[in-house]
Amino acid sequence: MDAPSELPAPRTVLSAEEARRLALASQGFSTRRAGAARWSALAAGIERMGLLQLDSVNVLVRSHYLPLYSRLGGYDRAVLDHRVFDAGRQRAAFEYWAHEASVLPLDLQPMMRWRMRRAADGEGIYGGLVRFAREQPAYVAAVLDEIGRRGPTAASALDDPGERSGPWWGWHKGKIALEYLFWTGAVTTAHRRNFERIYDLTERALPAEVTARPTPEEPDAIRALVARSATALGIGTEADLRDYFRLPVEPARRAIGELVEAGALLPATVEGWRHPAFLDAAAAPPARATPSALLSPFDPLVWFRPRTERIFGFHYRLEFYTPEPKRTFGYFVMPFLHRGRLEARVDLKADRAGKRLLALGAFAEPGVRHGPLAAALADELIRLADWLGLETVALGSRGDLAAALIAAATDPRFVRL
Repeated sequence: MDAPSELPAPRTVLSAEEARRLALASQGFSTRRAGAARWSALAAGIERMGLLQLDSVNVLVRSHYLPLYSRLGGYDRAVLDHRVFDAGRQRAAFEYWAHEASVLPLDLQPMMRWRMRRAADGEGIYGGLVRFAREQPAYVAAVLDEIGRRGPTAASALDDPGERSGPWWGWHKGKIALEYLFWTGAVTTAHRRNFERIYDLTERALPAEVTARPTPEEPDAIRALVARSATALGIGTEADLRDYFRLPVEPARRAIGELVEAGALLPATVEGWRHPAFLDAAAAPPARATPSALLSPFDPLVWFRPRTERIFGFHYRLEFYTPEPKRTFGYFVMPFLHRGRLEARVDLKADRAGKRLLALGAFAEPGVRHGPLAAALADELIRLADWLGLETVALGSRGDLAAALIAAATDPRFVRL
């Protein structure tokens, strides 16, 4: 008589509400933000999220500052700059390509070396960088040698930066060589000067105890990154888990299977989700989750748009590169998380010369009561202006929420555009 076949593992079943609360809690959103956060709280926030995405858009403030503000309230950005971008023994993070260009905790540096090795082999890297390195290996080697001799150096300060190259955003040859070397892990960011990356040899810029750590085999590193994604997400589909660190499909799929077998991930079904999900075995939905915060377009809570729609029913797209007449909401539009739900969005800009926070347009999601939402958004705009050192908040009239927002703006620091 044949032995009975092994039964499949039971699936955990979550309601859509439980999945939403779990996603918020796993991302570090609490109901109340204390403000004036110290470095210990910032470090814990980065560790929980696993990374901060970098972006050059600076119409309000650099994108990597906002996720910590959204979770913790006001803090001194100079403290974050010092611990993230400065070389030295107090350094707590490094830069590399993760979700996109990102700041990551130092303990993840060995977990990214597989990507550096692939880049050196011409895989997973911009084709133009690969072609340049293959066509001009002596030039790339000379740039690396110069960084070795001179120490931390900006691309603009190279002895021979070379002519500018049209297709690569106007980059000159030296910048292209440095970006290739950055991808391969030969150089990294020593610090930034007015957000310009200053490069140095990786073994010199990062603490020795980090660079001396063994390099994991690629499957082990990808499995560790999938586990880190699961911790940051709480619950997610295969696509969610892959997207967090932009992992390759088949290796990530194998890693998920191994983590399920080990009991670190639990197969799950979520109400309303079309695809199977995986639950972090150490996570549990909180009894309530009602945080309110403005969110960066590059916040991990919303950066994977299919997940944002699945969990919050919120359709969100970037319009930075859309011609102005074709924009629906505006240039830099921040979703507004109100009592744990994405209920509005606002088009924001910092007028630094005039010391004004410009709220150019405000838009509510269908079916949301405008009065309570507008009052909460008005309070949040004042807090954001205070953190950014802006003296007034100027309200525009665009959007279906604008009239209610103007009516709720009783603080004397509000003005009309």
